[in-house]
Formats: sequence, structure tokens, C-alpha cells
Amino acid sequence: MTAPRLLAEAAARGWTIGVAESLTGGLVTAALVAVPGASRVLRGGIVAYATDLKTGLLGVDADLLAERGAVDEAVAAQMAAGIRTATGADVGLATTGVAGPDPQDGQGPGVVFVAVSTPVASEVQRLDLDGDRSKVIADSVRGVLDMALLLVSETSGEKFNTPHEVS
Repeated sequence: MTAPRLLAEAAARGWTIGVAESLTGGLVTAALVAVPGASRVLRGGIVAYATDLKTGLLGVDADLLAERGAVDEAVAAQMAAGIRTATGADVGLATTGVAGPDPQDGQGPGVVFVAVSTPVASEVQRLDLDGDRSKVIADSVRGVLDMALLLVSETSGEKFNTPHEVS
């Protein structure tokens, strides 16, 4: 499982984690909390399901949200940066997307953006996921945790640009 490894890697670097969630509704934070000792690393999480909360709680640019909607890579990046500020964490994880069954903001079900921001690198990835609502949400959780593990465990501080597949 990725959550224990992510927490261990962050702890080894002396980093803390904050989580900003939309479509995952707190499940990323729950996956981290399920690991014994998570409180040494996890600062907290914000479920900003409503679009206006992304601005009010996470500092996402209101004009960006008005122009592109909440399901957007720049929004995910700002959510990841914003949760770092909101929680005082070193690492920010963010999820935004469409779990379905209906489209949102011009994006179809399964379109998800996950973002991770660390002191040395930031990355956003688009995930095009198949399955019903619960599968899209579960794969989104797995996707952001996998990406965070890669960025947090990377020792050179280089930005990852490799495509990410979620099975």
C-alpha cells in the first residue's frame, strides 16, 4: 500500500503533508490517517467539494475557476499549493475531477486532475479513468498517493514528467 510508504518517506525528509480534496471527499486523508503514526506527518485535510470553497479555503483564483471550472489542471495545482499554506505543510496533495455519472465543467466522468506540491517540485497529472463512480474515486486516491510517493521519495529534486497509469 502506498500510504504507509508515503508517510515514511515524508518523515525521513522531515516533511509534513496536507491534503486538499474535491471528488475524493476525504478519502485521501482517510487513507493516510489509517496508517499508525500518521499524526507525525499528516497536518490535516480540507474537503472543498463546493467550488467557492476552493477559493475561500485554498486560495484558488476565482477568475480561473470562473473561466475554466473546477476540473482543471491549474486549479489542481493551486489547490496543492493552497493546502500547503492553509495547513503549514511541506507537501500538498490535491484532487479535483468528475466521478460521474454526469459531466461537470465540460469534462466527462473519469476526467481527474491530481496535483502534488513539495518544497522542491510540483506536478499535476490528468487521469482518464474508467468505471463507475466508486471506482473513479478509488483510482483517484491511488493516483495522487502514487504521484506523491514518487515526488517525495525523489532525492534529486527533479520534476517528474512521466505519464502515470492507474489500473
